[in-house]
Amino acid sequence: MGKNPSSTDEDNPLVSKVKEILMESGNCAQTSFVVLQEEFDLDGGQILRALTPFPGIALRGETCGAVIGSLMALGLEFGRDDLSDWRGYIGSLPSARRFCKRFEEENGSTDCASILEEKLGRNYDLADKTEALEYAASGGPDVCSEVVASAVQIASEAIRKKR
Repeated sequence: MGKNPSSTDEDNPLVSKVKEILMESGNCAQTSFVVLQEEFDLDGGQILRALTPFPGIALRGETCGAVIGSLMALGLEFGRDDLSDWRGYIGSLPSARRFCKRFEEENGSTDCASILEEKLGRNYDLADKTEALEYAASGGPDVCSEVVASAVQIASEAIRKKR
């Protein structure tokens, strides 16, 4: 599982923004989305609000919120507005699939529980107060900041390439 060296680069403005917003919000899904939304002036409407329960899919250890938030941003950039636009639908999938593949290569999985286990040596039930405190004491927020930064950088490369 390769680690993207630039994901911890303090001089990178996206990484700095991720750390700032994640520290304030505690929400990887919202953080990844809002950083990309602001960076690329994406029209997100109520998406930020809708992403509130998505970290690890409601703290169940399922899909990482940084994946969800980043895919939402990619959907705004590459997606379709017309449900009958099959070309638009099919055309949106390569960037999303490349994002997921690269995210998985850099972080070991797209699954929150697996990422935490890989990077912290164990999984944490973040819905449990005691385990959430253990997660915080073990450096979990810093690890998740790196994961979110990785997601944002991968998605931003795709958007920049398109533009």
